[in-house]
Amino acid sequence: MAKTTKSDQPGFEKALAELDQIVAKLEKGGLALNESLALFEKGVKLARFLREELDRAERKVEILLKDDKGGTKRVPFKLDSEDDEDEGGDEEGGEESGSPDKEGGELPF
Repeated sequence: MAKTTKSDQPGFEKALAELDQIVAKLEKGGLALNESLALFEKGVKLARFLREELDRAERKVEILLKDDKGGTKRVPFKLDSEDDEDEGGDEEGGEESGSPDKEGGELPF
């Protein structure tokens, strides 16, 4: 078994914190080339691990959101900061209701 077990891999939060530390060290500079390359390599591995974990979590959420017929209901997920941007009124002719009606034959552009 060449696969690493779940216990061999760091948790998401730990890997994210470690990646953040690596980025800070690289941004600070003053490292030898070999040390920078080693940190960069480790950072890339951590970033790939984090991406895989996020993809895995997304698949789990899709499974949980399956409807009665086995189809997936896709519901866009917005962070609170994205909601604030949407309410900023940057769009021309923004509607006050918060949910523009695009089905009335009107194009959004």
